[in-house]
Amino acid sequence: MGGRCSPLFRIVYCERGKADMAGAFDFKKEYKDLYWPKEKPGIVDVPAMMFIMVDGKGDPNTCAAYKHAMEVLYGLSYSIKMSKMSGTQPEGYFEYVVPPLEGLWWGEDEGFDGTSIADKNELCWTSMIRQPGFVTQEVFEKAKQALRQKKPALDLSLARLTLFAEGLCAQIMHTGSYDGEPATIRVLEAFIMDSGYKSDISACRKHHEIYLGDPRKTAPEKWKTVIRHPVARRS
Repeated sequence: MGGRCSPLFRIVYCERGKADMAGAFDFKKEYKDLYWPKEKPGIVDVPAMMFIMVDGKGDPNTCAAYKHAMEVLYGLSYSIKMSKMSGTQPEGYFEYVVPPLEGLWWGEDEGFDGTSIADKNELCWTSMIRQPGFVTQEVFEKAKQALRQKKPALDLSLARLTLFAEGLCAQIMHTGSYDGEPATIRVLEAFIMDSGYKSDISACRKHHEIYLGDPRKTAPEKWKTVIRHPVARRS
């Protein structure tokens, strides 16, 4: 009896239930299948999640647009998290750890899988940070208002709140510098083919990376990056 629950309702219900436990809700610990894959590839069905996103283009190591995107993403994410300090926390608010930075990457070639690109200035990206399910459009707009008062120079019109449903994917943990990712990606792509799937990277589904830890405080050889590729079953 009854209709199916919306993805957003399921997100909020699940998070609220787990957040009743002692301590701040940590997405990385609660959803280890999404954030802590093994260094051996595996398949995961990624559910719908709420994200703040900023799109851009250019070398993330040097371009001003990427730095600006980081300020916007973290500024908005922490404005929402710290709303409790001013007593303006949204309905359903619970203590949580701000989730890690993530990125979707592509180039002129729609099949770009992250293994090579001649000029990093030609990289296109969507940088994003996951949000708790209680973050609605209204909550997002209030966070923009609060951040605009603190940092009026930021262009907050670049940010959007999006329910992102990634679906069936293959993923692997990469340990080491970002420049060493191609070898790990080749292992992932070989696994996809050997397991009866095919890569489904396209204009709609992108090469995806999740950055665990703080690279400013960790040696490059110890960096942890989740690499995720969309897949489809081979018929």
